[in-house]
Amino acid sequence: MNETCVGRQDGFERARQVFCQEFGEPPAGERLLRVHAPGRSEIAGNHTDHEGGHVIAGALDVAVNALGRPNGLGVVRLASDGYPTIEVSLDSLDPQDAEKNTTASLVRGMAFRMAQDGRTPAGFDLAITSTIPVGGGLSSSAAVEAALGRAMEALWEGRSYDALEMARMSQFAENVYFDKPCGLMDQASVCLGGLAFIDFAIPEDPVARRLEFDFEDHGYALCLVDVGSSHADLTDAYAAMPQEMQAVAAVFGKKRLCEVDQDDFDAHVPELRRKLGDRAVLRAIHYWRENELVDKRWAALNAPDIDAFLSCTRTSGASSAMFLQNVSCGVESQPAMVALGLAERVLDGRGATRIHGGGFGGTIQCFVPLDLVEEFSDRMDAWLGAGSCRRYRISDRGAYAEWE
Repeated sequence: MNETCVGRQDGFERARQVFCQEFGEPPAGERLLRVHAPGRSEIAGNHTDHEGGHVIAGALDVAVNALGRPNGLGVVRLASDGYPTIEVSLDSLDPQDAEKNTTASLVRGMAFRMAQDGRTPAGFDLAITSTIPVGGGLSSSAAVEAALGRAMEALWEGRSYDALEMARMSQFAENVYFDKPCGLMDQASVCLGGLAFIDFAIPEDPVARRLEFDFEDHGYALCLVDVGSSHADLTDAYAAMPQEMQAVAAVFGKKRLCEVDQDDFDAHVPELRRKLGDRAVLRAIHYWRENELVDKRWAALNAPDIDAFLSCTRTSGASSAMFLQNVSCGVESQPAMVALGLAERVLDGRGATRIHGGGFGGTIQCFVPLDLVEEFSDRMDAWLGAGSCRRYRISDRGAYAEWE
């Protein structure tokens, strides 16, 4: 076998195998383009981004890894480990209804944005693999978008993009071509790497600050636990959270809660309860409480003061459960609440737990003392199923492409 296709301990071993199986062995001496884009975890800021608030997101040590090269054709050929190879013609870059919610739509959408910026799209082959768990809320779609964007940036002549500009291009592809109305947090975290504090007061131009930080250096492991429940039938429950928060803002003639003066809110609570109901009021309370807790946690991480960070994380988890109310749907099946309860039993006052991401199902986030990680993982897996608990570390590097 050509030396280029021999597995190496560089994180791209499987991508190399997929490339050679699908596209053949590269000629001796030919360089391939290496592309990497990490998954991400929401560290702080539960449903604050859509209200113009603050979040802390962390790139993780799971990722999309890919190898590519120009193919001299007018198509992008994308070979994904475990899936059929797809071909996307670059003759037309307009959105295709038949491609919505598919990887092909992301290829076409990213190519369109690159063409808008003056690049001339040309065909290439890309073999892509992923260690990001499917359906775990770790932003695998944002990682694919960023990987495609960095590959096109490297393969097609044009200017370079900073992390937030690449994130906005990726968000465009997901919003317009994939047809998912996501915010910018996922793409920003994937492109920035490390821990990133992001201020969404100006949604089209967020402000980000980055920090290199490893929780394990401070005695705790970041564990995400799959609660065993899909989000598929909870679209209305998710949509209600921003809708109700923004309904509160609308009473004051504003679009988002970041624009509402808290003293004005306090003065109008009885009116808001009569007009919008108690849950909308509670969710507004959560927004301001959580936004303040994001700032406190960022200060604690920079100090660094891990005890202060964990204390604020516990308070944040309580706010999501009590005020935002995205842990339980109030029905017999309450998988996220059960997972949180079981995690608290094992931690017994140590570390911290909170709902992770959108809520109701998906995953919970746990900061577990290092001397308790093995027991914690074993017990959570015993209760919720093998592999439910996974340990992660923060990855310092965001999405990139470089030639071998």
